Amino acid sequence: MNASPPNTFLVVMGVAGCGKSSLGQWCARALGVPLLEGDDFHSAGNVAKMRGGIPLSDDDRAAWLDTLAEQLQAHAEGVVLTCSALKLRYRDRLRAAVPGLRFVFLELTQEQARERVAARPAHLFPVSLVASQFATLEDPRREPGVLPLDATRPLAELGSAVVHWVHGHATPPSLELRS
Repeated sequence: MNASPPNTFLVVMGVAGCGKSSLGQWCARALGVPLLEGDDFHSAGNVAKMRGGIPLSDDDRAAWLDTLAEQLQAHAEGVVLTCSALKLRYRDRLRAAVPGLRFVFLELTQEQARERVAARPAHLFPVSLVASQFATLEDPRREPGVLPLDATRPLAELGSAVVHWVHGHATPPSLELRS
């Protein structure tokens, strides 16, 4: 199950600390498609704001989302993108760029996110911004093409669930979130 179906486009999303980068790397490797780290496409101004503990506004994110949409379109063979995609309008902006785009939503508690973010002090995102991400998050679980997963599960289990889902197989119930 290593090769992806043609034109596999996938966004691994969630708040800071949920494991987007780790799962994104795992899935890109398993599916044989490139990985795009959404954080790599932030402007210098956005990075400075985040490092300074200032939450990004919708205006701050607009050009970033446009760039991510262009990046998705530039990878006709498929791609895995890591992106917080916290609001429906952000996800819809990405969906407009690539019809059929799917999202893996990694969920965890605010306390778990704070602990994880605190454990990576060199990252551009400080612990002080975790609460703002939870305040901004619009739950995607009822949207089409979204696989919600418990971010606290082992990486290999999460990756396997995503690959099964991409290939049209059922996700093991133990990995799905309870609504």
